[in-house]
Amino acid sequence: MFRTDEKKSLTRLALLSLGWGIGLDRFYEGRAKDGILSIIGWALVFGSLMYLSPCNGVDYSQGVKNYSEFSLNPLIIFPCGFGIYGATLVIRKAFKLLRNFESAE
Repeated sequence: MFRTDEKKSLTRLALLSLGWGIGLDRFYEGRAKDGILSIIGWALVFGSLMYLSPCNGVDYSQGVKNYSEFSLNPLIIFPCGFGIYGATLVIRKAFKLLRNFESAE
């Protein structure tokens, strides 16, 4: 039904779609070092977003919070930027795999 190149592209695309956060596509390609770096990078992005997020917990005992006295941590721009860059790389790789599938002969 599918040729070998098409099967490879679909397999890599499925692994990228389901396991981009833990680098499954990179482990499948035989690049374990890149897979481990992917896990570390996404863990740092998500961990720092959780740590620097403005919602550190909800205090229901005081009622509604006064957001006029609320200050946002300016360091949150770094994990947001790295996350956007990483998502751009994932999307770019997905389009590359789709082009490989389309052009397989």
